[in-house]
Amino acid sequence: MKSKVRKAVIPAAGLGTRFLPVTKTVSKEMIPIIDKPMIHYIVEEALESGVEDIILITSRHKEDLERYFDYNYELEDRLMKSGKVEMARGIKKIAESCNVICVYQKEPAGLGHAIGCARSVVGAEPFAVLLGDDLIDSNIPCTRQLLDVYEKEGLSVVGVMEVPLSETSKYGIVGGSVLSERTLRVENLIEKPAPEDAPSRFAIPGRYVVDSSIFESISKTKPGKNGEIQFTDALMDLAQKKGLLAYRFDGDRYDTGDRIGYLDATLTFGLRRPELRAGILALLEKHGKGEK
Repeated sequence: MKSKVRKAVIPAAGLGTRFLPVTKTVSKEMIPIIDKPMIHYIVEEALESGVEDIILITSRHKEDLERYFDYNYELEDRLMKSGKVEMARGIKKIAESCNVICVYQKEPAGLGHAIGCARSVVGAEPFAVLLGDDLIDSNIPCTRQLLDVYEKEGLSVVGVMEVPLSETSKYGIVGGSVLSERTLRVENLIEKPAPEDAPSRFAIPGRYVVDSSIFESISKTKPGKNGEIQFTDALMDLAQKKGLLAYRFDGDRYDTGDRIGYLDATLTFGLRRPELRAGILALLEKHGKGEK
């Protein structure tokens, strides 16, 4: 019987170069979509999936991430005294909602290395991994969908989505045998292949549920391009030794680490807010875009 997945690892130690110059002093994950930072949405997905402990892989320059999930007694008190009770409760709820454990990645050595930094905290338990700049909008949280597969099949699983062949060089791409309408058994996994080398069009956008043996695979993975330890290489090792599934999740993915993806997510979430919708539509009309 598989253990309940209680922990989620969120790698958030990157430099955020695609958002310079603001990321010189502000963590990329703290850039807001409307009025909540990107990282807030990611943590919410993990919590709504049943995860209890959030392990943030961060760096010494990203204190704002740690502060965001801590209490701010002065701000809460000032809001309460000024009659903004609901706002004060909302601020407090952020700190109350989850147990956040921060682990430093001391050097930028790739995603595999970042996840490996969580080994002492995760221990021998299975865990989820959610990348901090991949926002997935779905009725059932994407991580919950993967957890359901993990609990049913007893194998580690990666979330995948179908992408145009021309975009395979942006993702880790999986290939394998079809088990069901949405599930593959992974037999091949290549990091950012050229279209002619891609084993399929199924890309991993940043959601995983893995057995703790992945840490042993990471420790044996040799650095690749730019001296980085690729998580896809460790996943391929896991697939060969214990088996790995790929699940085509239900939901829309936004690459919020990309400026256009970020704007797309901002508009999508903004248009759902009754107090903002009319104003956003008016702005789109003003700029000649109209509503799709």
